[in-house]
Amino acid sequence: MESKLDMPPGVTNRVKELRAARGWTQEHLAEAVGVSRQSVNSIERNRYVPSLPLALTFARVFGLPTDEVFKLEKKK
Repeated sequence: MESKLDMPPGVTNRVKELRAARGWTQEHLAEAVGVSRQSVNSIERNRYVPSLPLALTFARVFGLPTDEVFKLEKKK
């Protein structure tokens, strides 16, 4: 029997949507959270899952709970 712990869950995010709704560039958001523009781009494209401290920083910058910015999705 395969353990469900062996199947990493996916993480999706609303970073691009939230950034665009505020009229911010990737560069502006990158400066606000303390990462490179390329990191913001990778996160928006779901190519990179941020660390917990960085996810919390994004949530703080957007003024939202973390689970409104990042969602843990079950893999089937």
